Amino acid sequence: MKRTLIFPILIFNISLAVNCFQPPIASAEDRPNVVVILTDDQGWGDLSLNGNKNLQTPNIDSLANEGVSFDRFYVCPVCSPTRAEFLSGRYHPRSGVFSTSAGGERMNLDEQTIAETFKAAGYRTGAFGKWHNGMQYPYHPNGRGFDEFYGFCSGHWGNYFSPPLEHNGQIVKGNGFLTNDLTDKAMTFMEENRRSPFFAYIPYNTPHSPMQVPDRWWNEFEDKELEMHNRDPEKENDLHLRAALAMCENIDWNVGRILQKLEELKISENTIVVYFCDNGPNGYRWNGGMKGRKGSTDEGGVRSPLLIRWPNNIAAGKQITQISAAIDLLPTLADLCNIHSIPEKPLDGISLKSLLLGKVDSQKTRMIFSHWRNRVSVRTQQFRLDHQGKLFDLSTDPGQYTNVAENYPEATDRLKTAVEKWKEKTLMGYDQQSRPFLIGHADYRFTQMPARDATTSGNIQRSNRFPNCSYFTNWSHEKETITWNAKVLTSGSYDVELYYTCPEADTGSLIQLSFNEAKLQKKLEKAHDPPLMGGENDRFKRAESYVKDFRPMKMGTIQLKKGTGTLTLKALEIPGSQAMEFRLLMLTRK
Repeated sequence: MKRTLIFPILIFNISLAVNCFQPPIASAEDRPNVVVILTDDQGWGDLSLNGNKNLQTPNIDSLANEGVSFDRFYVCPVCSPTRAEFLSGRYHPRSGVFSTSAGGERMNLDEQTIAETFKAAGYRTGAFGKWHNGMQYPYHPNGRGFDEFYGFCSGHWGNYFSPPLEHNGQIVKGNGFLTNDLTDKAMTFMEENRRSPFFAYIPYNTPHSPMQVPDRWWNEFEDKELEMHNRDPEKENDLHLRAALAMCENIDWNVGRILQKLEELKISENTIVVYFCDNGPNGYRWNGGMKGRKGSTDEGGVRSPLLIRWPNNIAAGKQITQISAAIDLLPTLADLCNIHSIPEKPLDGISLKSLLLGKVDSQKTRMIFSHWRNRVSVRTQQFRLDHQGKLFDLSTDPGQYTNVAENYPEATDRLKTAVEKWKEKTLMGYDQQSRPFLIGHADYRFTQMPARDATTSGNIQRSNRFPNCSYFTNWSHEKETITWNAKVLTSGSYDVELYYTCPEADTGSLIQLSFNEAKLQKKLEKAHDPPLMGGENDRFKRAESYVKDFRPMKMGTIQLKKGTGTLTLKALEIPGSQAMEFRLLMLTRK
C-alpha cells in the first residue's frame, strides 16, 4: 500500500484560495527557511517574557522583542493532539488522533502534513525530537514528509542522558543530554541545507517528565528563592517545580544556540522562527493566574505562547491580541512562504499573514474549540464557555473565577449550540478506530514493534501503567503471549531483532515469533541483566516507567506474506522463572 503525495488545494480563507500549482523554487534566496520549535509540557507562564520572575529566558524572549507575540494563542490540553493540529491544520479528532499512546496517537494516512506541503514546494525537511504521531511507516516522520528524522516516536522517553534513539528508522545511541543533542542535530541539518530552503521542526522533549536536567541548570534552582507561585500554592510540588524551571532555562540556552547558528550561517534575515508549547504546564506552578493545567480545557490548560520572528518582514515588538490556534500554523507558514499547493481537505485553521504584516483583521466572530476526553470548551475573542456550560468573560476575568452565563444568556446559548454542532460534526465515532499496526511498507525497510503497542495474555505485566516507554515483565508461563494487531504491507524476508533483558538463571527459553502461517524460533542463550536506569538522574520521582539497557538478540529471518493477522511472541519453553523482559521488536525487510 504505497502512499502517494497529492498536490491538492487548501482553502485558507477567501483571500488565499488558489487553484493552481506553483513549481518548487529551489533557492533559499527566493523563499525563507522555517524553523519551528515546540516544547513539551511548558506552560504559557514558563517564560520571563510573560512576567515570570522565577526564571530568565532571554533568548526565547528575544523572538518576541524582534518579532511578533500572540497574546491569546491556543493549543490542545495534551501532547499528540497539538502535534497533529500543527502538522495538519485540522482539529485533532478529524485526523484520527484520540489518545497519547497504543496507536491512538497516529494521524490518519490521508492527512497531508505541513512537511509534505513544504517538501512539495522544494524545501528540505527535517524533524528532531519527540514525534508522537505514529511510529510504524508511513505514520513515521519519514512517511509524513520529513527527509530527516532524529529522536523518538513515543509520547515520552525514559532517560534523557545518551538514551537509545532512532535516526531515520534505525536505532542509534544519543549523545549527551537529549535536548542539547536534538539541537546539535537540528543545527547540522540547517548547516547542510543553508543554500536551499529548509523546514526544520524541533519538538523538544522537555520539560516533560522524567524531570532530568544537567547540574549546570539544576544548581541554579536547587536552593533559589522563588517569588511567584500558582494560584493554588498549596498544590505546588517544590522539587518538580524547580526541575521544570531549570529545564525551561536549558531550553532557552538551546534556542539561543539555534539563533546564533542562523547568524553564523548568514541566513537569519531570511529565516522564519516560530516558538510555541504543546499544552499547559505539567505541574502546579505560576501560570499567570489562569485556571487549569495540562489536561484541562480551561484557559491554563490550552493557552500557549506563540512567537514568530522574520527580520525585515515582520515588525519587531508587536503583540497580536486576536485569538489564534495551532491549527493556524500550516496555512500561515505556507502563506508567508508563498506556497499555494496545499491539502485538499478543508482546514480548520486560517492564515494569520495579514495580522503578522500589520493589516486589519478583527476576526470578531471566530470560535476556537478545545477538546480532550469528551470535554469541550470554546473560546471567542471575549468569552470562554467551559466544558460544564459555564461562561467566563476573559476580557475582565482572565482567571475564570466568575460564571457570567446569567448575564449573557444569548452568548451562552449561542456558544452551547456551537459546541453541540462541533461535537456532532467532529467527534462522532472518532475514538472507535481499530487500525492495525503496519509492517513492511514498500518504501521503508524498518519497522519497530514496541511493547507500548502490544497487548498481553496471562500474568505478563507492563512495567508501568503509562505505555509509552514501558516494557513487559513477569512472563512466566508457556501459554502467555505478547501480540500486535498487525498488517503486513509487503511480502518478503524480514530480519528480526528482539530487545530483551534476562538474568543468567533464566536463560534457555525458546521464543517463537509468528504471523499467520509464518514462524521463527530462537533460544535465548545469552544472559543480560542490567539494572533499572533513570532514577539516578531524576530531580523528582517520576510517575512513568524506569528503563533498562535492553540488548538486541538476532532471532533470524522470517518470511512474511502480505495481509492482516496477529503478530505473536510466545515462549515454547521456559526453564527458569520467566522467559525474559521484553522491550521491542525490530523488523528489517531484506
